[in-house]
Amino acid sequence: MTRGILFDLDGTLLDHRAAANTAITAWMSGRAPGHPRLDEAAGVWTALEEPHLAAWQRGECSWEDQRRRRIREFCLEIEITVPGDLDAAFAAFVEHYRRGWVAYPDAARAVAALDGFRLGVLTNGTQEMQEAKVRAIGLGGLVGPVLTGEVLGSFKPLAASYTGAAAALGLAPEEVLLVGDDVDKDVTGPAVTGMRSVWLDRHGTRPAPAGFPRITSLAQLPSLVGRA
Repeated sequence: MTRGILFDLDGTLLDHRAAANTAITAWMSGRAPGHPRLDEAAGVWTALEEPHLAAWQRGECSWEDQRRRRIREFCLEIEITVPGDLDAAFAAFVEHYRRGWVAYPDAARAVAALDGFRLGVLTNGTQEMQEAKVRAIGLGGLVGPVLTGEVLGSFKPLAASYTGAAAALGLAPEEVLLVGDDVDKDVTGPAVTGMRSVWLDRHGTRPAPAGFPRITSLAQLPSLVGRA
């Protein structure tokens, strides 16, 4: 029986990709106006994001250092001058990024329809930033605790992330449903703990892995768990 629901944050409740794409394009425009590769900025930034974040999650570098590495590598790849102060450069990007924090239109209504369930957010970002995102998109206090690898001591898709998140809700993993957009981290990853999951495939890109339900909007979630 499902008693708790965990939401991924970026790509599930908040449109991270749109915010990041707009932010890096604006940042590059400010540093290199009219650059011939401006239309490639978002794609290059997206490709760098996961490898550098994964290095931080594995403990290979600090949060600040993965930011420095990412902005340096971006500049080298896109062929613009590497800033002398990498921390200030990334902070400028974050200013643009924060302005783009917007909830998906289906998020608030879906969350409101799930009263009675123990809710939470399970995300791989930093605690401070992910909590700020939840507040910024108007879901603060509505989606339960924001649970990150910093709090849990383990990041998705490691099993301890899911078991720790379930425990934070006061539930066993098999009583919890995880909803998210990343197949490895949000869908197949939890299965080893007995936690069930739903793939949120907003773009209708491909079938879900065998045995896992797929939805294309959070509006479908209440019916899936028995709430009209």
